[in-house]
Amino acid sequence: MIFAHPYCFLLLLLLIPMIAWYIWKQKNAQTNIRLSSSEGFLKAPKTYKIYLRHLPFLLRMLAVIFLIIALARPQTTNSWNQTTTEGIDIVLTVDISSSMLAEDLKPNRLEAAKDVAASFINGRPTDNIGLVVFAEESFTQCPLTTDHTVLLNLLKDIRTGIITDGTAIGHGLATSVSRLRDSDAKSKVIILLTDGTNNRGQIAPVTAAEIAKAYNIRVYTIGVGTRGEAPYPFRTPSGGIVYQNVQVDIDEPTLTRIAQITGGLYFRATNNAALKEIYEEIDQLEKTKMSVQEYSKRQEEYLKFVLLAFLLFGLEFLVRYTVLKNIP
Repeated sequence: MIFAHPYCFLLLLLLIPMIAWYIWKQKNAQTNIRLSSSEGFLKAPKTYKIYLRHLPFLLRMLAVIFLIIALARPQTTNSWNQTTTEGIDIVLTVDISSSMLAEDLKPNRLEAAKDVAASFINGRPTDNIGLVVFAEESFTQCPLTTDHTVLLNLLKDIRTGIITDGTAIGHGLATSVSRLRDSDAKSKVIILLTDGTNNRGQIAPVTAAEIAKAYNIRVYTIGVGTRGEAPYPFRTPSGGIVYQNVQVDIDEPTLTRIAQITGGLYFRATNNAALKEIYEEIDQLEKTKMSVQEYSKRQEEYLKFVLLAFLLFGLEFLVRYTVLKNIP
């Protein structure tokens, strides 16, 4: 048995002042009768009423306890249900090179890319999603998972400078393909976010795209950055920050070619419209059914405790004002 509102058990602390009040009342409720002699009472038998004089109070305490248990909403969850849900396998591939610090997107390209990725993750609750990051090299930040809380926390942790600077789009794409190649999902997708051109690595982006195609993986590419020039923060020898405009150089032909080879699309993420288009396109993909085991039955059990409480209240009233009735 579990309780939906376990904090209600704190109300049991109210029993302490109730018991203290009852003890105080009993001590101060004695009356005195003046008799010439108590000798006639010494051999008087003790009746059952003497032993039951505290019964009404005990019944009231039990009734209060059962009411508190009812307020905590006891539930039984003793059955499992095997259900199916639909989803696809997706790897988000994010560029973390130093150029992602340019502030043409606010607060900068990397943070904007993370916002796009986080929004995408929140919009796909049933999908297996993984995370790959790349600069001069690439590595898997998070393998495919449906635990999106963990995934979002790992996404927040990515930053520039954790690996050698550069832009190895081919390596990032190849690492993402390796995450998906053993997947049994009918639909496998890579979403690649970058702001530059491939200038590192031994694997050409188009070659990696051909590998993705061989594994039936669709690649959506997103160029992060405005057109023209963008303000970039440079650190001065004194430790300050100065901004200089640098040319925005995104290899759109290559990113478009990657998408075309694999059956995906290329987007320029200058605003949130690109994200919306990605949502619309991926929603059209065939989804794979996944088996999920979960609790399917929760039976509320509070009613029996409510009935017991009222029964005890009624019994207390009956005992107090019948067999144990006090004479004023």
